[in-house]
Amino acid sequence: MASVTFDPVASRGAKSNRRAPGSKPGPAPRPVVVQVAAIVVGLGFGVSVGLALTAETRSQLRATGGVLMFLGSLTGLSGTYLALVMVLLVSRIPWVERVLGQDGLLRWHRALAPWPITLISAHAIFLTVAYAEVAKSGVFHELGALVNSYPNMLTATVGLGLMVAIGIASIRQLRTRIRRESWWAFHLLMYVALALAFAHEIALGPSFVGHPLTRLVWSIAWGLTAGLVVAYRIGLPVVRSLRHRLRIVEIRPEAPGVVSVILEGRHLDRLALSGGQFFEWRFLARDMWWQAHPFTLSARPRPPYLRLTVKAVGDFSTAVADLRPGTRVAIEGPYGAFTTHARLRNKVAMIAGGIGVTALRSLLEDLPRNTDPAVVLRARTEDELVLKSEVAELVRHRKGRVYELLGHRDEVDLARIGELVPDIAARDVFISGSEGFVEAARAAVQQLGVANEAIHYEVYAL
Repeated sequence: MASVTFDPVASRGAKSNRRAPGSKPGPAPRPVVVQVAAIVVGLGFGVSVGLALTAETRSQLRATGGVLMFLGSLTGLSGTYLALVMVLLVSRIPWVERVLGQDGLLRWHRALAPWPITLISAHAIFLTVAYAEVAKSGVFHELGALVNSYPNMLTATVGLGLMVAIGIASIRQLRTRIRRESWWAFHLLMYVALALAFAHEIALGPSFVGHPLTRLVWSIAWGLTAGLVVAYRIGLPVVRSLRHRLRIVEIRPEAPGVVSVILEGRHLDRLALSGGQFFEWRFLARDMWWQAHPFTLSARPRPPYLRLTVKAVGDFSTAVADLRPGTRVAIEGPYGAFTTHARLRNKVAMIAGGIGVTALRSLLEDLPRNTDPAVVLRARTEDELVLKSEVAELVRHRKGRVYELLGHRDEVDLARIGELVPDIAARDVFISGSEGFVEAARAAVQQLGVANEAIHYEVYAL
């Protein structure tokens, strides 16, 4: 296989602290924009829910089943709004993602997820019991009547069932037993569930019937959410993929089970990104085109080339090594807040476990020379120290040091970090690797006195 010209360590850029020719820096995150967005979301919750509930009158509350209907409306509207917020958290809005990063957004998404499902389930129970009181019938009889007689109730019931099923499948103990590809495809049904609920809400919701202003406000909320999802999860990736037209030109072995994928594309000088960021990669090959997986760039762009480095840990990543030159690639991104913009201090320490070195490798290129990086690389054997020579060269030009910790994960004493980097409490610390490794390393550096705000991490997980 012919080798392409891809200089993995741009020595000229490293020595002079300039980026490789043609590469473009990623924009700095703007936390104030996210703070304003959070305020807007909070006000939107108050307006959207409050406007709908003001439609309730005292006579309606005093009527048979009135209180239960009020509670049903309250839980339904609150749950629906939170579901829209949950969708927005993973809609890849760039100015939000650059501040919180994927890990931060997913933490918020997971923390919020139980509430919409619980509230919407409570909504269904409250209203069913309320209608049963009005009809003076049994709850199960009334449930059957509602589903069979009222328009859009069957679709709403299916939507609720999908939400509950997705929530159950997302429980950690079950999630880890499901293939990533299967879980991802199943999780997409949440969009279907919300779409099914929309028609039911507008057509039958007690707070909507006869209240055009409330309908208008909620229709705008739904429309904006759908528009942002389409724009940033579909539109922007399609535009970037068509603009850059990436294709594989070489698969280069790096270590046992690890390969680098070198791609060629157009207008890569216009692709603004920061070292440490990742893309969602969709390889347009048989059995792979329908799924996208996150991989970090293992070097800043060298137009017309990009490089990512992949370790075979699952079906998809294993198949990457067998891809052929000429395979077209679609991208979504760049994403991630694991960049030099997160730094609070002049000096940094970096800790990488296994393939987590890829994020640190590209991030090193963005560091100025006065950061004196202390880099700790962990692997089971020396053969598995991926990109070691490149990391050493970049660190050397920044007057830093590289340390190696070898052995099985359970045999590596992360407390040794304090011995290797005695001034670590005065540094920013960047950690990348598997979830277990990152948690262990975070705990170790916290015990060494590193403040939480100075710890930045990227988790590599299926």
